[in-house]
Amino acid sequence: MLHFSIDTISKGKRRIVSLVPSITELLYSLGLEEVVVGITKFCVHPSSWLSSKKNIGGTKNLRINDIINLQPDLIIASKEENVQQQVEELGHTLDVFITDIITVDDALKLITDIGQVTNKAAASISLNESIEAVFSQLRLHSSGTVLKPTVVYLIWQEPYMTIGADTFIHNMLVAAGFNNLFANSTRYPAVTLEELDALAPDYIFLSSEPYPFEESHQAALQKQLPHSKIVLVDGEMFSWYGSRMLQFPKYVIESLRL
Repeated sequence: MLHFSIDTISKGKRRIVSLVPSITELLYSLGLEEVVVGITKFCVHPSSWLSSKKNIGGTKNLRINDIINLQPDLIIASKEENVQQQVEELGHTLDVFITDIITVDDALKLITDIGQVTNKAAASISLNESIEAVFSQLRLHSSGTVLKPTVVYLIWQEPYMTIGADTFIHNMLVAAGFNNLFANSTRYPAVTLEELDALAPDYIFLSSEPYPFEESHQAALQKQLPHSKIVLVDGEMFSWYGSRMLQFPKYVIESLRL
């Protein structure tokens, strides 16, 4: 059965399959190593689980029979990252909790929900308190800026694609004190070099995922768009909700050094 609310799921799940890398990392952070039995090939954190947990395929090409054979009590999926048809197929015979994370508050609620359904409520509350504490430091860091720096965050090339306001990445950019120049758009609009040149944002972020931008891309774009600073950024920091959020403020303040 498909579940969009934690209230419809029985508590104390003992065999869990995660279809989402960021959620896999969250389950690890909540101390659920013994109950997680299956993960995707992209669930690279923690790295030790790649060999100790059953690989059930990619986030968009799941091995359905492998998942069913694991006899999980609960599958955790994402509206954003998984294929609807595959998730619905699993939901015919298994309990599937579907997440839909857009804002920081959505992510905090997800942590609470997963803590409740896995009997890790105390751990989830503690994690949320820690995330809220470091995000408050981030707000203090960016509060002195009168004009927020403008940014375009690129996730793909050929065509170049950026992010609109109804995405988690956008909300993380806002939390970091940036002004997303595509905040009036939705989802993942395509953008041309000519448009980027005309917009002349202070920064153009090249994400490490889903497209793996590298230094060669950075150098080429810097020549083509001299009025913007081209920066390679860690896509996991901006798009992984859950325990990874603990690292985000320090990454923005210390690692980006913008």
